[in-house]
Amino acid sequence: MMSVIDRIKSFHLHLSPLTRRRLGQFRANRRGWWSLWLFLLLFGCSLSAEFIANDRPLLVYYQGAFYTPVFKDYAETDFGGVFPSVANYRDPYLAELINRQGWMLWPPVRFRYDTVNYDLPVPAPAPPSADNWLGTDDQGRDVLARLIYGLRISVLFGLLLTLISSLVGVAAGAVQGYFGGRLDLLFQRFLEVWGGLPQLFILIIVSSVVTPGFWTLLLILMLFSWTALVGVVRAEFLRARNFDYVRAARALGVGDGQIMFRHLLPNAMVATLTFMPFILSGSIVALTALDFLGLGLPPGSASLGDLLRQGKDNLQAPWLGISGFVVLALLLSLLVFVGEAVRDAFDPRKNRL
Repeated sequence: MMSVIDRIKSFHLHLSPLTRRRLGQFRANRRGWWSLWLFLLLFGCSLSAEFIANDRPLLVYYQGAFYTPVFKDYAETDFGGVFPSVANYRDPYLAELINRQGWMLWPPVRFRYDTVNYDLPVPAPAPPSADNWLGTDDQGRDVLARLIYGLRISVLFGLLLTLISSLVGVAAGAVQGYFGGRLDLLFQRFLEVWGGLPQLFILIIVSSVVTPGFWTLLLILMLFSWTALVGVVRAEFLRARNFDYVRAARALGVGDGQIMFRHLLPNAMVATLTFMPFILSGSIVALTALDFLGLGLPPGSASLGDLLRQGKDNLQAPWLGISGFVVLALLLSLLVFVGEAVRDAFDPRKNRL
């Protein structure tokens, strides 16, 4: 444990004074600092969703041997059953066979996002109970399990969309701002036309031709979201391309690519990084809105937007809309607080050390 702490301290000492000052300003914003850790905790729990919410045991001990149903499919005959089909561990008959000569270690939530609870005492959507802590949706699926899996999909989708669109936007803004002139004018006219395209209508047309999936939605939204950072990066490159050290680098024969990457890009990254948490929250909202409209992920997928849509269609089950709204509001609030802390960290007027 001490070696890890010593490594962290040595890494902190090797940072530049400016980076240490920015880290100190970020930690000084306690709301953003703890929001970051809470967001990472929620995201980490969602990454291990199979170990938190699953309709299979984590570990099975039967006749002196250990089985891991989470990682491998086992037949019912492996546990003394009759049929050679995949074992259904929620079946009372199979559970009795295993418990006679062993035991099962279950996750906290004994449902996956697509597991239907056929033992509901009332018609679905069922209210919260001892088995379904946040109730079920209109198809008898556990709401808590769908929240955990939906949170993972939303955050992963937002991170990928933010990363890819930021890379494309930074590259386009850098080329546009560094070279300027006619190239800058052509890029500006193209962005005006591209930004005026009806994104929702294009999604409707695409969804009528092919079934939208994770990668299809990512590609379509990336085609329209990469323009978010072009203006910021373009302005930074237009401002910095005539600095004295840039002119000196050109006079010494340094190539345009090296000048853009080593001398101008760090100036633009300050403004870019302050936008990243807000772009991430916008990406999550975009996926949730598409799922809410029925234009997002395929039917049956774990999604926060689908849960909100079910809450709208089932007003007699308020736990559906409230659960989805609370998780989405918490996620976006944490990202906004982290964005404020990042903005404070890169603000030269604030010195909290």
